[in-house]
Amino acid sequence: MTLDPERRAALLGAKLGALVRAGWGDAERSPAVFGGGAALVHDDTAWVLADDEPHRVLGPTLAWAAGRDLAHVNVLVDDDAAGVVARRALAFERAPRVWRVDGRTVAPAEPAPYPASAPLPDDAERFAALLGDRGVEVVVEHGELVGEVLGLEIARVVVGEGGERRLEVGVGRHDREAFAMLHGDVPTPEALAAVVEAVVTHRRPGASPHPLNRLAAERWLRALLLDHPGVVGARTLTPADPPVARSNVKDATPAPAVGEGADGEAVVVVCSTGIDLDLVPAAADARGWHAPGARLVLVVPGRDDHPVTRRLADALAEPAEVVAVADDWRAGLVPLA
Repeated sequence: MTLDPERRAALLGAKLGALVRAGWGDAERSPAVFGGGAALVHDDTAWVLADDEPHRVLGPTLAWAAGRDLAHVNVLVDDDAAGVVARRALAFERAPRVWRVDGRTVAPAEPAPYPASAPLPDDAERFAALLGDRGVEVVVEHGELVGEVLGLEIARVVVGEGGERRLEVGVGRHDREAFAMLHGDVPTPEALAAVVEAVVTHRRPGASPHPLNRLAAERWLRALLLDHPGVVGARTLTPADPPVARSNVKDATPAPAVGEGADGEAVVVVCSTGIDLDLVPAAADARGWHAPGARLVLVVPGRDDHPVTRRLADALAEPAEVVAVADDWRAGLVPLA
């Protein structure tokens, strides 16, 4: 059962109050409105409790705190995500203190290590060749081989119940399952061709609104940058894993790429659409994993080039630059002055 927003906010506030009293003692603290969960403030100190998608709480917390005269910010995160938030916090010049919530107690959160690189199976080249022959971009994320068309996942190599590996076709898991039930006897090359044709029909400039051109817009932007790396002053770019894997194709997750700059320096580029307060922490996290110390470039459409993103980028210990492209970037990438 889903709680209504007011009831959920009240429960989060009560939970935060109990945790803060247990960890910091009794004091007069005032509740504050915080969209990503619940918050309390006392003098120059604040406590924030993450709610939905807790690994994404750092950016909203920093943006919220920027307009307040706060010397100390404490971020309380449930066990599973606390290490990721603590790791991301290290990238900022004035990092908040991150605490791990364990039942009714809190303890300092230790930064989580980056995921271990997962090797691809021996048969990966066979599947990659099948995808590439039909114009599908091959992307490897967290050891899984995925086929994308203009950033949209349309195929994935999965392991069956008997341990056999096969290529399933469809946009996301549910679509793959439905496609297999309806067209299980269609040879994979023909199935791939049919899905590619359907996606390309909708995923093009000027197409009418459709789920196939609304999903994974940030990865569409990345796919165009891979072909035009000079837009961000790079020679080459290739897709890179986000440190926190997407759970499904509907998740709007900043899309990283790594490559070589014009002078041969390492560069990490992270694409996003919409005003995503998680962009800067996620991008810095990607740089920390793939190329520590590299030049970091955030790419957004012009209408999404919000001052809060630039303030967060400047707040990094190693600041990032923001490149805004024209709002009609689907028709051609043009960097704005």
